[in-house]
Amino acid sequence: MSFRPGHVSDAAGQFELACKGLTDLDPLLQHQVRIGICVLLSTVGRMNFSRLSKTLKATDGNLGAQLHKLEEARYITCRKRFANRKPVSWYSLTRGGRRATERHLSAMDLVVNSAKPGR
Repeated sequence: MSFRPGHVSDAAGQFELACKGLTDLDPLLQHQVRIGICVLLSTVGRMNFSRLSKTLKATDGNLGAQLHKLEEARYITCRKRFANRKPVSWYSLTRGGRRATERHLSAMDLVVNSAKPGR
């Protein structure tokens, strides 16, 4: 059977791709702040709490709760340092967190691309 754009089997294939993407999404990363944290950390390597809060426009309480969930899942690590006698928390992705972020973003890409008209 040859490939014909607009054919029913093409639509079924796109539906299957979308479903695969949806099932591959990581439930932990479906929260706006948590995926934001992971994407930022995958880009810059590490960030401190204050910078994460400003960049994501998240309240300290919300950011702290989301960071805690990611730490519990071992997606990120926290290192405490002191600067001018004040504690500074630095966050970075673990290998597992980086893999989970990459898988989640690939699944999102699959869902988005399968929903585009004419695909």
